[in-house]
Amino acid sequence: MIGAACNLLLGFAWIVLTGDFSGRNLLAGLFFGYLALALIQSQVPVLDGYAQRLPLVIRFIGFFIKELVMANFQVSYDIVTPPWHMKPGVIAMPLKAQTEFEITFVANLISLTPGTLSLDVSDDRRVLYIHAMFLHDEAEVRRSLAKLEHRALELFH
Repeated sequence: MIGAACNLLLGFAWIVLTGDFSGRNLLAGLFFGYLALALIQSQVPVLDGYAQRLPLVIRFIGFFIKELVMANFQVSYDIVTPPWHMKPGVIAMPLKAQTEFEITFVANLISLTPGTLSLDVSDDRRVLYIHAMFLHDEAEVRRSLAKLEHRALELFH
């Protein structure tokens, strides 16, 4: 978090020093700030891992957008083409997420994806109950959701 704040400050400093208050110049300032922080992160313990985390975040955003688009196409296709192909059901997915923040993040990502909805978390916080609209292959749904959880948890470790 401190690395991102430092990068933002360096980006704004770049804008002020160059005198060009455009979005493109802000992106350039953020890029140069990122490079500077990547170079000094071994010297500043607070920044440890910042340069490695940003590519993970960008990769996760791309992955989630792809999953979101695919789920939207599947739900849209089912709505437009009768008869419906859905086979709804509830599954229990074991969680690798441990903290409340991680569990909430994973549950919200699952609920954001069309066709799935997080229902509840077990009392011991080890199982997430999910309603899936297309439960033709339960093992495939579990694999897909476990992949989403794994990618999300990569951001925090």
